[in-house]
Amino acid sequence: MGQSVSAAKLRNRRDWNHRQRSKPKSTALICPMQAEETEELERSNTDGSSDFISDLPDECLACIFQSLSPADRKRCSLVCRRWLLIEGQSRHRLSLNAQSDLQPLIPSIFSRFDAVTKLALKCDRRSVSIGDEALVLISERCRNLTRLKLRACRDLTDAGMLAFAKNCKGLKKLSCGSCAFGAKGMNAVLDNCPALEELSVKRLRGITDGAAAEPIGPGVAAAALKTICLKELYNGQCFGPLIIGAKNLKSLKLFRCSGDWDKLFPLIVERVAGMVEIHMERIQVSDVGLAAISNCSNLEILHLVKTPECTNAGLGAVAEKCNLLRKLHIDGWKANRIGDQGLIAVAKSCPNLQELVLIGVNPTKLSLEMLASNCPNLERLALCGSDTVGDAEISCIAVKCIALKKLCIKNCPVSDHGMEALASGCPNLVKVKVKKCRGVTSEGADWLRATRGSLVVNLDINLDMGEHLDASASDGGAQDNGIEFPPMAGSQIGASSIASSSTGRSTSFKLLGLMSGRSFVACTLRRLASSSRS
Repeated sequence: MGQSVSAAKLRNRRDWNHRQRSKPKSTALICPMQAEETEELERSNTDGSSDFISDLPDECLACIFQSLSPADRKRCSLVCRRWLLIEGQSRHRLSLNAQSDLQPLIPSIFSRFDAVTKLALKCDRRSVSIGDEALVLISERCRNLTRLKLRACRDLTDAGMLAFAKNCKGLKKLSCGSCAFGAKGMNAVLDNCPALEELSVKRLRGITDGAAAEPIGPGVAAAALKTICLKELYNGQCFGPLIIGAKNLKSLKLFRCSGDWDKLFPLIVERVAGMVEIHMERIQVSDVGLAAISNCSNLEILHLVKTPECTNAGLGAVAEKCNLLRKLHIDGWKANRIGDQGLIAVAKSCPNLQELVLIGVNPTKLSLEMLASNCPNLERLALCGSDTVGDAEISCIAVKCIALKKLCIKNCPVSDHGMEALASGCPNLVKVKVKKCRGVTSEGADWLRATRGSLVVNLDINLDMGEHLDASASDGGAQDNGIEFPPMAGSQIGASSIASSSTGRSTSFKLLGLMSGRSFVACTLRRLASSSRS
């Protein structure tokens, strides 16, 4: 209906312009200045730019705004009152500096941005954060909130979280870090937000350490929870009731959480057998815990990062029962407790393996050849800090790994001879990254590039031995080690007062849209707006 009305307006305007052009222009009865103004007005009407932009439906203008960067959106909101209104109503994601002086601005902010569903409240660690009253004000104006991120909001208490949870029962994702509320505040969310699907908690300072810690969960949220991520918690095991009660849990990530997890994993797996992804970094877990995890027959992704008590036996137990394993990351921390034996077990039982990252592990040609032969879908391989991976092992990979697309080698005794082997092997290889391998020279990398023109070769011969090997997933260590796969999906909410785009589209779509069209759209809007004001 709106389109037909706009089309009718456009036809009427063109007819009017045609009639105006057909009329003889006479300036005999008006002064020269008035004649110039009349001609300028007629040229503006003939051009029709201002009318075109005015006739755009609000929905179309909102879609255009959603393709712009936060900075461009701000500029567009200054064009006119209509654009200001549409830009505010079409913004679904907002990031605010959550210092205490934000509170008096909350009513005006959320009067303009009245459709926000994803909110980030971040405070500088050296500043005073918002308190309970401000959080309650926000919750009263954002009752449709589905995602909340809290960073360094140390003045929030259990009471504030309770009031917030009662007002925002549709919350689906909660991420909090360096906050001071405790178990009661967390339980308030779990008891009042039945739609909660993702929970991420880092350095929650209000949780009591030791036996006096109040258990957290399960609450009504347990039935919907699919992802739980716990980082740097002194007593992370107080989340045990929540994990055990989350029967539909798919992803469990534990980073530097103290306590004996060997005792908890058997209880978890007994109730939650459908987990697909498990990350463990610097936690107290051994082969006992891995034996329990092996009962998760649907497991596809396993990260063992700096868990020195895990050995070949535990990895073998997981491989034997978890035949759907697709991604395996191991940081052996140079403990030499996981090696050929465990990797051969993976090769024998996990034919679907697509991604293998080995850091501080010493595989030999024996296990690498078995992996290459038995895992035909292996596309991504990273070998970092291994004393046993040399030219012979790289030659084996070149011959056997037919499906390999990305290869990363860091701090291994590989030379230019290994690069020569890659020139004729791995027919599907698209990218090679070599870092801190003393034997590989720039000439060898250049020769490989010249020989395989479509192959991307990244060489970093920096030999700074002061940089220790660290594969910490939570700190981005895997990428520091040259491991660029898989790319992290999702959106990062900026820390500026108003930032980020307003939709939850995929990162790849955003990059395509923003890189190709953002500047063009922004410039076009500014041009049309300027002609509108002239």
